[in-house]
Amino acid sequence: MTDERPQGLLISPIRSGTVIDHITAGQALNVLRILGITGTTAESVSVATNVASGLVGKKDIVKIENRELRKEEVDRIALIAPNATINIIREFVVAEKKGVETPAELSGVVRCPNPGCISNTAEPARSRFIVTPNGLRCHYCDWLVTKEIAEHIL
Repeated sequence: MTDERPQGLLISPIRSGTVIDHITAGQALNVLRILGITGTTAESVSVATNVASGLVGKKDIVKIENRELRKEEVDRIALIAPNATINIIREFVVAEKKGVETPAELSGVVRCPNPGCISNTAEPARSRFIVTPNGLRCHYCDWLVTKEIAEHIL
């Protein structure tokens, strides 16, 4: 008896929609939250977590039927899964494949964790962050977000 399992599809293919592949392991549920997917809508969603990957060891995958992502959604995903790839599926075939890119500046995407920041008061200031190698720096109060970025994504 061997320990090898037969290889096969874990999730059925979709006719049209989006497959987000190479999500950082453990972040698939955060991706669903970013996209506003709660399981109560009509769209069919498949999630695979901690799937074996020859490139990175483990990864997550999300398939969303009949939905193509907007740029703002892809920018949010890039914050927690910088190596993710977005595959647009049409008639069961990958029509487009692209990687995510974290923009140099984010506006209205992340909430500043500093309760005293002007973006968290009654002022009409939309949150604004500069992306640095060390994390996200608030444009208004210089607060640096380095950990748990997913918790601050709007």
